[in-house]
Amino acid sequence: MLIIDKDRCIGCGVCEANCAFGGIEVIDGCAVANDRCTLCGSCADVCEPGAITIERGEEAATDLASWQGIAVYVEWRGGRIAPVSFELLGAGRALADERGVALSAILLGHNVADRGAELIAHGADRVVIADDANLAEFTDDAYGNVLYDILLSEKPEALLAGATAIGRSFIPRVATMLATGLTADCTGLAIDPESGALLQTRPAFGGNIMATILCPRTRPQMATVRPNVMQALVADPGRTGTVVAVHPAADRTASRVRVISSERSVRADEVNLHEADVVIAGGRGLGGAEGFAMVRELAELLGGAVAASRAAVDSGWIGYPHQVGQTGKTVSPRIYITCGISGAIQHAVGMRSSDVIIAINKDENAPIFDIATYGVVGDLFEILPGLIGKLKQRKTER
Repeated sequence: MLIIDKDRCIGCGVCEANCAFGGIEVIDGCAVANDRCTLCGSCADVCEPGAITIERGEEAATDLASWQGIAVYVEWRGGRIAPVSFELLGAGRALADERGVALSAILLGHNVADRGAELIAHGADRVVIADDANLAEFTDDAYGNVLYDILLSEKPEALLAGATAIGRSFIPRVATMLATGLTADCTGLAIDPESGALLQTRPAFGGNIMATILCPRTRPQMATVRPNVMQALVADPGRTGTVVAVHPAADRTASRVRVISSERSVRADEVNLHEADVVIAGGRGLGGAEGFAMVRELAELLGGAVAASRAAVDSGWIGYPHQVGQTGKTVSPRIYITCGISGAIQHAVGMRSSDVIIAINKDENAPIFDIATYGVVGDLFEILPGLIGKLKQRKTER
């Protein structure tokens, strides 16, 4: 509860100026909180007269020691395991090894009982499968109920899920049911060496800063993670593990929603960067929309897709579906070529997991060279036409 002492408040407005959410304002010479207040406490920290205080209710104690292990929600979509699930198993394996605990995979769906060995090969020690006809189609309530029951039974200290349409839809529901914290759209995960808590990093304030979030008092710690950020492990058919089948009660798989049919709508301007093996990205260094003509030509010759930095999109040189970075798409192609992109963290976080990164920039001190596999320092308006010419020559010779 936010408490404002009207006798002490001098109406200076410092609290209002420091509130990032617009949750407090000065009215008739006194600070007043509104429904946008998140009880973050920033106003109390800057109030010199001491007119603002925060009173928090006692939270129910959680036996943190009884929650152990890392779990990954495995997304079953379109008759196959979503690629992000394998990426999360790779990340979860590293976290579990650092914590010295087991890694579990939780799979919900229908006709999925035979997928346990595949998940163990990709890093899981234990696979929990709920195979039920009522889970053939995804619905928030049925999937939420079943995952909630499994988490209460398995009691993992952390749960990772993909920040996909499905993950974003029902994972927050499960977190609410468990009365625990959830960090959405993470781009980085680590273990705090002192407390052992999960450090969950995500872009904040429009991608201008990176926030690292902890959930110190409740379990499980829950995070949804952007696809194509983490690296999947190479499957090891020799790995061994345990597969456990759970059988949800009928009332837990019942749903108020009935799926009639599922169709994927494709927009005319949609760009499938996620599945491209080669991505050519242009940035501010291209100088304008006309500069992307070279990028498109190079992408066509290499059978790749065209991407862009936020600066290029904000300048109106190319559409938002091409944007890669914190506020755009995250990609992980075999080859990622940057043309005139400085490589600030806002862009790098969206492509740094690419297998090979080739950077072209005239500034030898550009941050992009810190993460590039190969770097070319020079004028892209000389380098790109030369590269395009060589590729055309090779194509003609073949």
